Amino acid sequence: MEKKYDIQEIMSFLPHRYPFILVDRVLELVPKEKIVALKNVTINEPFFQGHFPGAPIMPGVLIVEAMAQTGAVLALESVSPESKGALFYFMGIDKAKFRKPVVPGDQLIFEVQLLKARAKAIKMSGVATVDGDRVAEAEFMATIGEKK
Repeated sequence: MEKKYDIQEIMSFLPHRYPFILVDRVLELVPKEKIVALKNVTINEPFFQGHFPGAPIMPGVLIVEAMAQTGAVLALESVSPESKGALFYFMGIDKAKFRKPVVPGDQLIFEVQLLKARAKAIKMSGVATVDGDRVAEAEFMATIGEKK
C-alpha cells in the first residue's frame, strides 16, 4: 500500500460524517482483494449514552456498519476513480455473528475481503477483531449508487 489512508482520505471516499463515520484509518488495502482498517472505540461515542448506561457496549449493528464502511472504501478504490464519493448501499447481510462485547478503550480491526464483484453489486466478507480475538463477522452485499 503506497497511498496513505487517514481520516481525511477516508472521508473523500465515504459520505458519512461525525457521529456516523466509523473508520479511523486504513492499515492495508489491496484493490479488488482486501482491506484492513481500524476504529478506536472511545467512551465519547454518542451511542454509549444509551447502550448501556453503566455498562457501555458498542451495538453490533454499528460494528457491521463499520465493516461495510471499510468495504466501501475497498470497493470504491477498486472501481473507476469517478466512483470516489459515490453512495454505497447495503443490499443484504448474511452470517452475522457477534462473539464478544466491544467496549470503550478497544481498538477494532476490520478485515474485509472482496468475494464477488459485478457491474454494480458487490459481495464481501468481514471480520472484526479486538486484540486478536474475533468479536464479530458477517457477509454482506452492497451496490454502488450515484455520486452525490
